[in-house]
Amino acid sequence: MEILKLKGPDHREVLNKAAKAVREGRILVCPTDTVYGLICDAGNREALKRLFEVKSRDKNKPVPLFVKDMKMAKKIARIDKEQELFLKKVWPGKLTAVLKSKKGGTVGLRIPDYKFINQLLLETGRPLTGTSANISGIPGSTKIKEVVSQFQGRKNQPDLIINAGNLKKSQASTVVDLTVLPPKIIRP
Repeated sequence: MEILKLKGPDHREVLNKAAKAVREGRILVCPTDTVYGLICDAGNREALKRLFEVKSRDKNKPVPLFVKDMKMAKKIARIDKEQELFLKKVWPGKLTAVLKSKKGGTVGLRIPDYKFINQLLLETGRPLTGTSANISGIPGSTKIKEVVSQFQGRKNQPDLIINAGNLKKSQASTVVDLTVLPPKIIRP
């Protein structure tokens, strides 16, 4: 478990290492606009398998995805004009939208409002997982020491932790199901 300190406005070196790690199928802990998140390439099956092992999460429980923009979101989900107008008002931000997936079923998507993760999305050009960096059953955290301590000494650990210090106090994103009318708040 390598830990890189994210400091100063120019964090190009950390960003380059993080992007390389994503392309290699590694699991990262990254700061987000809510809590620290477990990040990997959402299209890499092996990386996803490892992410579920690191998180000790039931493989049948999906994880939300971070996307860089509406164009990327539309490649993954069916988004009608009404949904797009709504999403343009709340993205980037702390709202995960459940939408109909183009592959069938549903998918949770979000454009975060956090510079580093947005730069990572641009650098990799791929959707990334956007689940909280915690062991299932333990709440997500904004405190880096809490996040690191959850994974220390475990068999399955993230490969890289981006340490941005303690984040602003926050909770996980609000989740809204846009596949039903009226839309339904799943998690406030």
